[in-house]
Amino acid sequence: MFDIDKWQEIFATIKKNKMRTFLTGFSVAWGIFMLMILLGSGNGLSNGVANNFMSDAVNAMWIWTGETTVPYQGLKSGRPIQFHNDDYGILDNMAGVETVSGRYFMGNTRYSYGKESGEYTTVTCHPELNDVDQNVMLEGRYINDMDIRERRKVVVIGKDIREALFKDKPALGEYVKVNSVPFRVVGVCVEPESTRNRDAYMPVTTAQVVFNGSNRLHNFALTINGQTLEESQQIEEQIRNTFARKLRFDASDESAIGMYNKLENYIQTMRIFQAIKIFIWIIGIGTLIAGIVGVSNIMLIVVKERTKEIGIRKAIGASPSSVIGLVLLESILITTVAGYIGLVLGTGLMELVNYLMMQSAPAAGDQNQTLFLNPTVDFGVAVASTVLLIVAGTIAGYIPAKRAASIKPIAALRDE
Repeated sequence: MFDIDKWQEIFATIKKNKMRTFLTGFSVAWGIFMLMILLGSGNGLSNGVANNFMSDAVNAMWIWTGETTVPYQGLKSGRPIQFHNDDYGILDNMAGVETVSGRYFMGNTRYSYGKESGEYTTVTCHPELNDVDQNVMLEGRYINDMDIRERRKVVVIGKDIREALFKDKPALGEYVKVNSVPFRVVGVCVEPESTRNRDAYMPVTTAQVVFNGSNRLHNFALTINGQTLEESQQIEEQIRNTFARKLRFDASDESAIGMYNKLENYIQTMRIFQAIKIFIWIIGIGTLIAGIVGVSNIMLIVVKERTKEIGIRKAIGASPSSVIGLVLLESILITTVAGYIGLVLGTGLMELVNYLMMQSAPAAGDQNQTLFLNPTVDFGVAVASTVLLIVAGTIAGYIPAKRAASIKPIAALRDE
């Protein structure tokens, strides 16, 4: 392996056939380069989609009411289904449900402070809503249990509302009028991955009393403790069956209540990206194999050109293993060096793209959604690719080397 004469001979052969060696190496380098680009791009897409899911809790679920479309137990179809406060208690004590928030929909409401006013969306909720929405508090606090129990007139406003109503003035502790009713500002928040923060949050119990909502709830936002697709679907089915019995509608009537299971959507989406990654590996390895086949073909030509030389070597006592080793070393050298260059260029380009994206992120806004994030290749993948190159170089050179070792000295000496 470390015979200096062998290496001198290999380098002399490469130097003698520069163009052929370059084209052979380029095909291998291009194959591994494209593999790194494809893998990095696949990681970038997967990371981007996963990051967008993280703007809300991955295990979140939303439930809302609708109308029945089929008769049930003597009740006609077209009957509206309604949630009430006791339904919140049912969900809150249900197995598989971690946290739950009921919401009473008020829609756009007018907020005013001093001479400034505007229409913004009011979200009435329990404190647990933030386990789903995962808003980031810039100032103050979120709605708490004391606000719910005492029906306090407090409100958490979005960043855009604070800037529109208060300008440069402090907002915490000040009173804003919500449809002419004064509410004290206890917090300012932003919604992750959103460019518009025009929502305000107030205790649902307060909204029901102040704005004549009685004990009515329009929908629920909750988190579940299911870890797999099957577990999340079981919890979803349990919730639907429970409400079907209580509110008297057919459990198979999906129009009676609507449900969105984010965990189910997340798992299915990630499965798609896993399939895409497998497809990327197939394409990348296929491209790499094309380059390796090129190396093998070139080595066959090399063996053909050096048939007489190999015959002389064997005639003076060279063993078949030494002939195989000579051809294998040349094949491995070309494949490994060219492949490593492609590996470095491919991973380097992905790192550069990632660096440029991180540099431009503040200018674009930290809260913008993205479908492409951290398009880099894992170190383990790079190491595995390097090992794959060495193995591929060995395979590419083995067939020509085996052919060279089988050449008979007399036949080789007759070769023209």
